[in-house]
Amino acid sequence: MSRPEHIAPPELFYGDTEAEKYTRNSRIAAIQAEMTMRAVELLNITDTTPQYLLDIGCGSGLSGEILDEDMHIWAGVDIAPAMLDIAVEKDVEGDLFLQDIGQGLGFRPGTFDGAISVSVLQWLCNADKTENKPRYRLQRFFSTLFMALQRGARAVFQFYPENDGQVELIMGTAMKCGFTGGLVVDYPNSKKARKFYLCLFAGQAPGGPKQELPQGLDAETPMGVSYTQARIQNQRNGKKSRKPVKNSAEWILRKKELARKRGKEDVPLDSRYTGRKRKPRF
Repeated sequence: MSRPEHIAPPELFYGDTEAEKYTRNSRIAAIQAEMTMRAVELLNITDTTPQYLLDIGCGSGLSGEILDEDMHIWAGVDIAPAMLDIAVEKDVEGDLFLQDIGQGLGFRPGTFDGAISVSVLQWLCNADKTENKPRYRLQRFFSTLFMALQRGARAVFQFYPENDGQVELIMGTAMKCGFTGGLVVDYPNSKKARKFYLCLFAGQAPGGPKQELPQGLDAETPMGVSYTQARIQNQRNGKKSRKPVKNSAEWILRKKELARKRGKEDVPLDSRYTGRKRKPRF
């Protein structure tokens, strides 16, 4: 079976039809949720307050839904317009940016408390255009990501390397751009369940604990699948999660608070009538 990055560039491969199929597939959603939760776990966030995270290759917002449930604030970048269109239709919580990460990230220094990425990094290793040089694109991406992260923050990438050469290229480029860290492999003895996570540290926080590379999971039976499947089933059945119900008072208050944090000035004031249903007019 051909790897997607060998078929077409991501902005073409994930057109309207493929983007819709990817988003609606319950199996893909379960796998994406499981890998996102593992990536967030590897971020090792000890602060109980919501963090500002960057979702690299956010697609249609499948990973963002997990960040929402954990009450984090996030921004997402993706190169596929069709994927972002679906995310907009779903009214995801995060800010969305259409961007080729191989050309670098345009965020201010120290913007984010962490970054995650699921099934994206291997695309940068593919020279799908004459002008695309994988080494230069990786260098541009990692150097701008390093600047966009707070010192001591982590960036976790789940990816599917094609060979050992890709792993060496990616890790070597990241280290040259200032990152430390390494590769975390979950279930290394299982061909089906094996997952690769690149866990990078953006320096050391002043007075913070020393960064240590997490250990990979080594159980024969993967954990987390049953939970993610139950989560999807609960969503279909309308069961309550930690994410506020759309158009509820809690949801409206959270939306307004996010708007204020993003610098919007025309946000209505809160009152006891916020979210209350109005009687129909005669």
